[in-house]
Amino acid sequence: MQKQKLAKVYSAVLTGLYCNIIEVEAYNSTGQARTVIVGLADKSTQEAKDRIPSAIRSSGGKFNAMRIILNLAPAELTKSGAGFDLPMAVAYMKATNQLNFDSEGKIFLGELALDGRVRPIRGILPIIAQIKNLGFSEAFIPYDNILEASTVKDINLYGVKHLKEIIKYFEEGYEFSIPNRTEKTTRKNFLENDLKYVKGQEHAKRALEIAAAGGHNILLSGVPGSGKTMLSKCIPSILPEMDLNEKLEVTQIYSIAGLTSKDVPLIEKRPFRKPHHTSSQVALVGGGTNPKPGEISLAHRGVLFLDEFPEFSSKALEALRQPLEDKVVTISRASGSLSFPANFILVAAMNPCKCGFRGDPNKKCTCTQREVQLYQKKISGPILDRIDLLVHVNKVEHQKLIENSQNQESSSQVRKRVETARKIQKERFINQNLYTNSDMGQKQLEKFINLPDSSKSLLKLAVDRLNLSARSYTRILKVARTIADLEGSFDVLDDHISEALSFRVDLQ
Repeated sequence: MQKQKLAKVYSAVLTGLYCNIIEVEAYNSTGQARTVIVGLADKSTQEAKDRIPSAIRSSGGKFNAMRIILNLAPAELTKSGAGFDLPMAVAYMKATNQLNFDSEGKIFLGELALDGRVRPIRGILPIIAQIKNLGFSEAFIPYDNILEASTVKDINLYGVKHLKEIIKYFEEGYEFSIPNRTEKTTRKNFLENDLKYVKGQEHAKRALEIAAAGGHNILLSGVPGSGKTMLSKCIPSILPEMDLNEKLEVTQIYSIAGLTSKDVPLIEKRPFRKPHHTSSQVALVGGGTNPKPGEISLAHRGVLFLDEFPEFSSKALEALRQPLEDKVVTISRASGSLSFPANFILVAAMNPCKCGFRGDPNKKCTCTQREVQLYQKKISGPILDRIDLLVHVNKVEHQKLIENSQNQESSSQVRKRVETARKIQKERFINQNLYTNSDMGQKQLEKFINLPDSSKSLLKLAVDRLNLSARSYTRILKVARTIADLEGSFDVLDDHISEALSFRVDLQ
């Protein structure tokens, strides 16, 4: 009879972006031969008891008929996914004296195939980024995850292709193979969406430049064919490159969603998400049984483009309120709450009415006044309050359409001004965990915006006449600060306030 033994190894699980260390315990005992997994494991984790025996035998190990208890602690934390296959198999082999090593400082992660191969898992980057701060120095992870995880420094990573490599490593010092790092990149050439191909629309182009420079939300309203969608698709071409911290933030979110490439360790390009207007609230915000990031988190540090803005469901649009204000989305479930970052630029486009031709000089609108009001009321006041720039896009005259694109300012020229403005903001917000002017709170507004009396009078008049809310007032100040940065002005002046007010127009 085999001697009873308790063995323990370590693994990890994500709750949102937060990493929790899991103690994987294995205990073999007498009794009816069966494998039991305890510790609030979901179905995909429970199914490991059918994968592990075959994987161990296929790797040259033994899986004897006995009573095995596999415990995933802490018990109150839900465990989901197949990433616990590898640590449970290793814990079993320790408990049955097939492996002998010190578990301290080591993390095991990976899904097992029936033949012992180790398959990749989601969320490897945020896990590896955090475990080194929790006292772990070695991580045994799937080989296909190694390039993504290797963006984290100062931790020993072992890319495991097959369970038998783990056995060889602890028995005879097997050397794991290291994948070749390619120089592939996700950066694309945006020439097809260059601003120089947009004829006319100087006011809208200026609004896009301000939005890109300060991270401001923008709403474009105009008749079909006026260029709203084309303008919106140009904004990635004028945004600055992400720095390393931003790339890591974005890649961690995409890692959780399973959208990273095994060949490209970091996402280099700012996200540009454009969900269809039939998308549900969960698709936008995130959630599900095992909550995952939605479109607004996938747009973090980039752009969320919502075309046909009023056609989104009211629940989906109202769910944007908190993320637009707090730059984070919180998903609450009976088992607890988790948060995902959601600091994005909202670019929305809409028609002025249901038929789309209100204000069109060539086509007659067939909507009644009541129908127009009902259509526009689909965008609630609180949502409009959270949009910094409201822009009416007129139809382009035929004469401008036939002009040569070479006479238009290119995206690269605009991007240089945007990058200069972003550098000013970076220096301004050093050590404040802020990136752009749109991130400013009341404290920063008072510190960095000192208005002359003439500007205060202008703002007071505008607030009274336009009946602006306190939120709209602060957003005007943020936009004015960005306009001043684009001009290289230390102070916010009357002209900057006037231009910021021009983007609070009535979209009707």
